[in-house]
Amino acid sequence: MLVSVLLFLVGLALLVKGGDWFVDAATALARRFRLPEILIGSTIVSIGTTLPEVMVSTTSALSGHGEMAYGNAIGSVICNTALVAAVSAAVRPGAADAKSLRLPAALFTVAAVLFAGVAYTTGVFSRGAGLLLLGVFAVYLLLSLRQMRAAPAADSTMPQEPPAALGKTILGLVAGAVAIALGADLLVDHGTVLAEALGVPESVIALTFVALGTSLPELATAITALAKGHSALSLGNVIGANFLNLALVTGVASTLAPFSVPQGRQLFGVNRSLALDLPVLALVSALLILPTLLRGRLSRPQGVALLAIYAAFCVGQFV
Repeated sequence: MLVSVLLFLVGLALLVKGGDWFVDAATALARRFRLPEILIGSTIVSIGTTLPEVMVSTTSALSGHGEMAYGNAIGSVICNTALVAAVSAAVRPGAADAKSLRLPAALFTVAAVLFAGVAYTTGVFSRGAGLLLLGVFAVYLLLSLRQMRAAPAADSTMPQEPPAALGKTILGLVAGAVAIALGADLLVDHGTVLAEALGVPESVIALTFVALGTSLPELATAITALAKGHSALSLGNVIGANFLNLALVTGVASTLAPFSVPQGRQLFGVNRSLALDLPVLALVSALLILPTLLRGRLSRPQGVALLAIYAAFCVGQFV
């Protein structure tokens, strides 16, 4: 048990650090080829920071642990919303650009409706469902490119950082990808061992510990933003990451290895995930997005309420 805990933590560390290396190297490579900053931020960085979730869910599904793939997607959305964004709102509430949030919020809503539709109807995330979610992701990429073309050109008089050595950049990409792959493998293998030792389904470990671990980059970004006095800075990143968790993470995993909604646990005679996990996802998403779009700001009561829901949700998983 102790060895599994240690290796589980090593897996988390490899995921986080590997993602960091990969994003840094991919960004350096994009700058070397003079890709616009807006494209780097909206595609390369956002996809790079979601690679840990992609690898964990895909590795889980391919190795026959569909519960973990399913739980990781839902758990990451809930963690990003009710912990990462909530910390920013509770500690330092402030104004948010409602206009810039409309597109990611709309795309997230579409992906969430598709995800919930599959869960509540067939209960099976088939290859067809995966391809449909990846289609929504493709729309996101196209809209990002369109937004990039409409953005004002960068000021050429601003000083530019010298490009990193190509060999170092490629080494960073390879090292990051290898670390993410190894971390995902350790996380899945020893997450299942921990689930058996604790007597809980694999989805519980994925909904809590794995989701928290793969959301650490977003949490670190939120803390950095707080320290610099930009409490609303990471809000768009959180909503974008939530969209990617449902569209890209679930899309890739189910296309490569279809999986089903976990059937083991019941709540009042109903599948526990359908009765609790998905409604909580909808509740925290609505509580974060709707007031922010309507009022154009994050409020402290909003953050405190989200944190309380997250604490209750995590405790409830082990009851």
